[in-house]
Amino acid sequence: MFYNRQDAGERLAKKLRKYKDNKRTILLAIPRGGVAVAKEVAKQLNLPLDLIIVRKLPMPDNPESGIGAISEDGTLVWQPVKNFYPDYLVQKILEEQKKEIAKRIKILRKGKALLNLEDKIVILIDDGIAMGSTMEAAIKTVKNKGAKKVIVAVPVGGREILAKIKKLVDDLICLEIPQDFYAVAQVYKNWYDLSDEEVIKILREK
Repeated sequence: MFYNRQDAGERLAKKLRKYKDNKRTILLAIPRGGVAVAKEVAKQLNLPLDLIIVRKLPMPDNPESGIGAISEDGTLVWQPVKNFYPDYLVQKILEEQKKEIAKRIKILRKGKALLNLEDKIVILIDDGIAMGSTMEAAIKTVKNKGAKKVIVAVPVGGREILAKIKKLVDDLICLEIPQDFYAVAQVYKNWYDLSDEEVIKILREK
């Protein structure tokens, strides 16, 4: 459905055209994959782009899935599966991801604080929504920071998760909702995990 994340970003920008050149609008990408999508949107719409650091809390026995997510301001979102794991293990996962968030802020955002979101229109972008925990944590964080309006824009997502996310935001834009949805990667012809170095390079591009 999409050649790569850049292609997805170009198509997403068309759906967000009404925000072009809007001085009160900020794009926030969830790294790493969301950065490549958001960069194209930022270029097409002439909007400022920054990062919001959110981490999945991976299952100990299946790191591709998560027991929840944590955002850079400490906002937590849990999945019901969390209750199957002992508290000490959950705490260990939590501490590991807190360290990873601090590292990402230092490396990807050069240690800077999140942009001032007070009274802003914030568009949250990722390369897709699977379980929804990271996006939900990001939404709660930008609301905590005083965003006036919150929009989620993604290339792909699952029907049930999108229905839940839609209730939390002012607007939701999703280009593809596959009937048989099992992974974000399924809608990209050219898919791979971005490195921190690639994210930094993308952010530097004009």
